[in-house]
Amino acid sequence: MTADPRTPTRTLLPVASARQTWTTLGAQFRDRPGLSAAAATVLVAAATGGLVAPWVLGRLVDDVIADAPVSRIAGRVAVIAAAAVLTGLLTALGAALASRLGETVLARLRERVLDRALHLPSATLERAGTGDLLARVGDDVAVVTNVIAVSGPAFVGALLSVVLTVFGLVALDWRLGLAGLVAAPAYALALRWYLRRSMPYYARERVATGERTQAMAGALRGAATVRAYRTEDAHVAAIAERSGLARDLSLEIFNLHTRFGLRINRSEFLGLAAVLVAGFFLVRDDLVTVGAATTAALYFHRLFNPIGLLLMESDSVLQAGASLARLVGVASLPDTAPPAAAGPASTPGPASTPGPATAPAGPRGPAALDVTVRRHHYDDGPLVLADVELRLAPGERVALVGASGAGKSTLAGIAAGIIAPTDGSVRLDGAPLTGADEAVSRRDVALVSQEVHVFAGPLAADLRLAAPDATDAELLDALHRVGATTWLRTLPEGLATPVGEGGHRLTAAQAQQVALARLVLTAPAVAVLDEATAEAGSAGARDLDQAALAATRGRTTLIVAHRLSQAVTADRIVVLDHGRIVEQGTHDELLAADGRYGHLWRSWRVPV
Repeated sequence: MTADPRTPTRTLLPVASARQTWTTLGAQFRDRPGLSAAAATVLVAAATGGLVAPWVLGRLVDDVIADAPVSRIAGRVAVIAAAAVLTGLLTALGAALASRLGETVLARLRERVLDRALHLPSATLERAGTGDLLARVGDDVAVVTNVIAVSGPAFVGALLSVVLTVFGLVALDWRLGLAGLVAAPAYALALRWYLRRSMPYYARERVATGERTQAMAGALRGAATVRAYRTEDAHVAAIAERSGLARDLSLEIFNLHTRFGLRINRSEFLGLAAVLVAGFFLVRDDLVTVGAATTAALYFHRLFNPIGLLLMESDSVLQAGASLARLVGVASLPDTAPPAAAGPASTPGPASTPGPATAPAGPRGPAALDVTVRRHHYDDGPLVLADVELRLAPGERVALVGASGAGKSTLAGIAAGIIAPTDGSVRLDGAPLTGADEAVSRRDVALVSQEVHVFAGPLAADLRLAAPDATDAELLDALHRVGATTWLRTLPEGLATPVGEGGHRLTAAQAQQVALARLVLTAPAVAVLDEATAEAGSAGARDLDQAALAATRGRTTLIVAHRLSQAVTADRIVVLDHGRIVEQGTHDELLAADGRYGHLWRSWRVPV
């Protein structure tokens, strides 16, 4: 039964501090010095070029007053026109370079976020909820992308224009510059007022978006259960409530934005009035020319558009800052788990077009696997495993059994190298599964879990995740070994039939057979099956058990047994209870001992 959709408490994924966010961005820019320098140079040149026209126009005023020849006036006009054209070209080039730089940095950050997301411990993801993660890799990436591609370059250009215009105003005449700076405190107070009130709203808005995504994802993922228990209205109400919260936050932010605009207009009035009054008295006392006073007024008036742009885009930039902090928060998570196994039988993350996998180095014989876990827990959670010493001899088939929550799947993940133990180690033929030999040793360990993923695309491409160079004959042989020949014949295009999202829908048992076929193609020395046949149901259980047996024949195998019938055929059975090994032996030996396994067997009531 689904949980109450109105349950609000979740431990969200971390959000980076402002310092951490800027440090991460700075490192990304430093990694691309050529592009960063080119973008900065062109943007500064474009902003500087915008100062030419007001300065020349001021000289033109003085020339007209002095009754200068027409040729000089025409020359001034030509300079103004040339400066306008050149500034336009530099502005366009600067925007293109800035967009390219921003998109590149965002792409690298997005890849890092996806990498960290795919390696999050399952317990951490469950506590945070998939909605928070989906909002970050979806909504937050969209917000940042929009700013980088659309408003980011314009925002940076406007900021440079403001800085350089203020500098030009002071350089023109320090007294006129001081008059213009009268507006600075008013601008600063307005900005301080806005930032202090708006930043918390933006952070809360992103959290509210994540909660809304969580509610929608949960309802859609469990749609069948929702309909079965007639809880549609409750879920719709929960989504409406969280959508309403996000809407109210957006309206409050817009209200703040409007009030901020009034403060900016007041600052502009004060500054321009001060420049005009100062220019009047300086011209009257022959301290500056009319042209200089005109240039000063034009310089200050030139600030209106850049400041207006900064104002109009401040919402987007602040939202992007909040979204960026959420992305960096995930990207900065420590590498608590080694990279996913190269063996494609492991459960991959959500994607629609898989890339080519690294081909295995070649088949090798079964290997010995030594797992030592002195203790293991997720984050600051309770102890999951303790004092576990497990050795699998080459070619040995070992079954893990125990009650739900005993730690079986965690131990399987550690054995496969998917989860790094808090305190412990995993060795393959004496070599550590992580560290210097990781790239070599990990090709020889593959995990097939209960929840496999079928990628969208031809069935052949899905299978070649395991062996990119495999021939069609090898693919067919792998499917035959796992008992998939019957349903393969029903596919309209055979191996070329599109499967997965938008293609032919495979049943849970068929998807598991595809995963087991990948295992055959990978040909690892060690196979770890984490309840890999649990989704078959009673009707297909025997067939899928036979498929798993065929796929792992000749390999060192660790099985998390969902049904105790899987344990009967194992060379050794290891019984876990509350994260500790309490028994091990063959099926007959453990039944004779009448311990924990005997109790589980009698409760399960499987006929021998």
